[in-house]
Amino acid sequence: MKKYEVMYILKANLDDATRNELVGKLNALLSANGGSIEAVNEWGVKDLAYEIEKEKKGYYVVVDVVANVDAINEFDRVAKINSNVLRSLVIAK
Repeated sequence: MKKYEVMYILKANLDDATRNELVGKLNALLSANGGSIEAVNEWGVKDLAYEIEKEKKGYYVVVDVVANVDAINEFDRVAKINSNVLRSLVIAK
């Protein structure tokens, strides 16, 4: 297993319950198959550098995780098809 830093941006207009549920689901995907989350840093709502899908603000979340490739690939797949996730980025440390 390798260390990764994962950042994803959610739509800023989500209510707290929906946002917390979505963050929980995405983080559960990262920790699947024996992986472990080392830190979750929620930056909150920030202005985007440019509009994404007509959104000007986004809710930023940064996660440090130790995971296998399968968990990372599943996270990428789900993040790309979820309409509430504006962008995601995975960096191997």
